[in-house]
Amino acid sequence: MKNVPTLDIRRYDSDRDAFVAELGAAYREFGFCCISGHGIARELIDGAYDAFQRFFALPAETKMKYHVPGSGGARGYTPFKVETAKDSKHPDLKEFWHVGREIARDSKFADVMAPNLWPAEVPEFHRYGYGLFEALDQLGTRVLRALALHIDLPEHYFEDKTDQGNSILRPIHYPPITDDNIPNVRAGAHEDINFITLLVGASAEGLEVLTREGEWLPITTEGDAIVVNIGDMLQRLSNHVYPSTTHRVVNPHNANARKPRYSVPYFLHPNPDVVLDPLPQCVTPDNPKRYDTSITSHEYLQQRLREIKLI
Repeated sequence: MKNVPTLDIRRYDSDRDAFVAELGAAYREFGFCCISGHGIARELIDGAYDAFQRFFALPAETKMKYHVPGSGGARGYTPFKVETAKDSKHPDLKEFWHVGREIARDSKFADVMAPNLWPAEVPEFHRYGYGLFEALDQLGTRVLRALALHIDLPEHYFEDKTDQGNSILRPIHYPPITDDNIPNVRAGAHEDINFITLLVGASAEGLEVLTREGEWLPITTEGDAIVVNIGDMLQRLSNHVYPSTTHRVVNPHNANARKPRYSVPYFLHPNPDVVLDPLPQCVTPDNPKRYDTSITSHEYLQQRLREIKLI
């Protein structure tokens, strides 16, 4: 049976050509890869998970103080059963929080990137939450360097296109499923919107990716590995050389179904004004240009947030 590979990113420095080739092959095949050797401290990951779990354990009325209606959940808290996978009948069984990039309030992007909210009830949330945001942002930049080289772009091609990206760290709580008659899927089948997603330390099994053969393949990580997958914006920019693969979170068929599940994806976005036209390097006779209309990453994001009922 096929498996999404795990690659050690330290090989980018020690064995670059082979690492880039293997990483590129994994993304062309699966749109997913697991990255080990990233150097993000276990203390940071564990501290962040602990702070997030303590926040989600607060009373609903306390959490709702941090819900910002009309914002699309861009910052702060989003309660259960709001987000709905595109074309799904059932809202997702999850609550979540959004941490965004800290930018100067006189930045040209300040109108589309709101200041962060921090829950006073969990003082460590700020330090660990933003610490993890920055660590995953830096790791994502390293992954994008390898992805750039694989499609014959300069190594640092993406950096001035993501340094002010509207990226999001999303701690998620999926509650234990206790009824027998509710849907088995905690987060419906979907593709991500952004450039790449980095998923750190999911606390239970359940993540599955749809293979080209149409089968659901469970993804389990070992050790410190972080799951990194392609989103729709990079799929569009790469003219589908890097596919954005359908994935879902299912309820395990064992005792873990009765346990809560916590997950912390980091959605790495391009800067809001980046135009998502297919790159000339990715347009070939075998892969003709798939998009004729131009769209910025911010316009694209708004369009997609409407589809999943966040705005």
